[in-house]
Amino acid sequence: MKNLFLLLLSFTLTFSSFSQILTPVKWETTVEKISETEYNLVSTAVIDTNWHLYSQNVPDDGPIPTLFTFEKNENYELIGTPSEGEGHTIDDPVFNMRIKYFEKKGVFKQRIKLLKTLPLKIEGVVEFMVCDDSRCLPPTEIDLAFELTGNEPIVKDELKTETKKISKQEPENKSNSNNASRSLWAIFLIAFFSGFAALLTPCVFPMIPMTVSFFTKQSKSKAVGIRNAIIYGLSIIVIYVLLGSLVSFIYGPDALNALSTNVWFNVIFFLLLIVFAVSFLGAFEIVLPSSWGTKVDAQADRGGVIGIFFMALALAIVSFSCTGPIVGTLLVDAASGGQIGPIVGMFGFSLALAIPFALFAAFPGWLNSLPKSGGWLNTVKVVLGFLELALAFKFLSNADLVLNLHLLEREVFIAIWIAVFGALSFYLFGKIQLPHDSPISHISVGRLSLGLLTLSFTIYMIPGLWGAPLNLISAFPPPQHYSESPYGVGFSRLGTTSSQSHLEIPKGAHLMAPHDILAFNDYDKGLAYAKKVNKPVLIDFTGKACVNCRRMEQKVWVKDKVLQILKNEVILISLYVDDKRKLPEDEIVDSKLRPGKKLKYIGQKWSELQTVKYGTNAQPFYVLMNLNEKNLTHPVGYTPNVDEYYNWLKEGIKAFK
Repeated sequence: MKNLFLLLLSFTLTFSSFSQILTPVKWETTVEKISETEYNLVSTAVIDTNWHLYSQNVPDDGPIPTLFTFEKNENYELIGTPSEGEGHTIDDPVFNMRIKYFEKKGVFKQRIKLLKTLPLKIEGVVEFMVCDDSRCLPPTEIDLAFELTGNEPIVKDELKTETKKISKQEPENKSNSNNASRSLWAIFLIAFFSGFAALLTPCVFPMIPMTVSFFTKQSKSKAVGIRNAIIYGLSIIVIYVLLGSLVSFIYGPDALNALSTNVWFNVIFFLLLIVFAVSFLGAFEIVLPSSWGTKVDAQADRGGVIGIFFMALALAIVSFSCTGPIVGTLLVDAASGGQIGPIVGMFGFSLALAIPFALFAAFPGWLNSLPKSGGWLNTVKVVLGFLELALAFKFLSNADLVLNLHLLEREVFIAIWIAVFGALSFYLFGKIQLPHDSPISHISVGRLSLGLLTLSFTIYMIPGLWGAPLNLISAFPPPQHYSESPYGVGFSRLGTTSSQSHLEIPKGAHLMAPHDILAFNDYDKGLAYAKKVNKPVLIDFTGKACVNCRRMEQKVWVKDKVLQILKNEVILISLYVDDKRKLPEDEIVDSKLRPGKKLKYIGQKWSELQTVKYGTNAQPFYVLMNLNEKNLTHPVGYTPNVDEYYNWLKEGIKAFK
């Protein structure tokens, strides 16, 4: 009796852990009166801890965005589209794109203009999607209602101020703060090392002796020389940080974050980087007007702190042909850090540039230890030119991905990088000569080492044409599904030879790339086929925009022991709860969960099936059942542990047999 009680208790706890309808977002509506004829319809999402709600502006092929629709009414008209708070923006490694979301609270405002007298009731609907660290919920629709009486006090329309107040009352999640901190540190380090790279270019390196000569003449004692050197170094930092601050002030955080998915910006910056790269390779020089340098030099002769500042400004202007392309690239990359990103980037770059100049200005005797200027400076400049050329195609790829043109697919992108870095290898080995190169009688150890490193990197990329993931550069090429063949060049399905690649696929099924798992997206068709071949059914409640579903597919399903089961021992039925295709007219039925509503989309049908039958609405959600539609083992959700997921599969298959 005791054992039976424990068994029932265990079953109850297991079932209850999954049988729950999650509602992590509560919507509140209010009205703000801006003037006698204009109002804001304010929709506030109160979000449970650890959950996040996606923005209205999400790139294609990303998560489901938040979408507001308002009833058409002759009593008012909409002004523009809903505005929203700042939220958090991250580089999502699963979707390979920048995604904005809200935690704790999200505020959305739709401006309207009254056309008739009050009172007035306005109705609308918000469709949204939320996720936490282990699951996502299907797209949900909530009805909204706004009551306008005319007695509301007039308020200032300050959405950003309101959002900042909210964030002060409710601090952001610690992990997000850490991610932002790591992002800024990454920007700083990249900029810092870029500053050292700029130091070794032909436009900057020869300036060091000139600087030492200037301070030797200006400084009457060693103490004065050290003081002037420190002021000089700080002036360099101030000039570049002011540049970063100017960019942030002009564009603001929202505009900077939007750059990565703006088509025109990516195309324009692709063209700029091509121009910069061609300049670095020696075709022409990019210089600022000579009059600028003349005027600044005249100010530098004034002496004192002002003269030192203008000496630093002269360095920035004279070296622009080499530092300009690097600074421009850094400013765009630093935009990922929000409004402070460009400031942090310019601080890192200028710090690396300022330290050597300040030290050599303070201690002129060190100048004798510097290597002499020569052909090696041009080599550094050419290497930077090749790097700019490779990076240019990342921006063109961004534009292609946003427009979904498939002009620069994964294989083409990798082939271009192989060509660029292969050419760089030949250059470093002395097999390619460019206009400003000095004759090479021998290859130095440093040049040989860099050439071998570049050649190794080129060879590493070649298997990427055949579907290799290329984890070292995973953030640069398009994702694997965005390719001429998701299986890789020359790869045949199910691991068969080319003569067997025409393997017959059952009606209603397809091969899920890139794992080649036979899968159905229709419950009835999948169940019918499972009965035909006498195999258990694995129902995969998933979503096209489900982050953790993709993680399971990319991290767990790909493992050999799990993959063999999915291919050979079960019939997979993947039901997408966010499938926006419309149901056939004869399949449109009343919702059991929302009285008065119809199930119009395929995704709604599967979402309701999961909720009604299994008492949960989170994805991913996996069910192993027999041919009589009875569970073989308890369902599971997000299970990133490979062994745990494998053992769960084996337990269900054993029960089936």
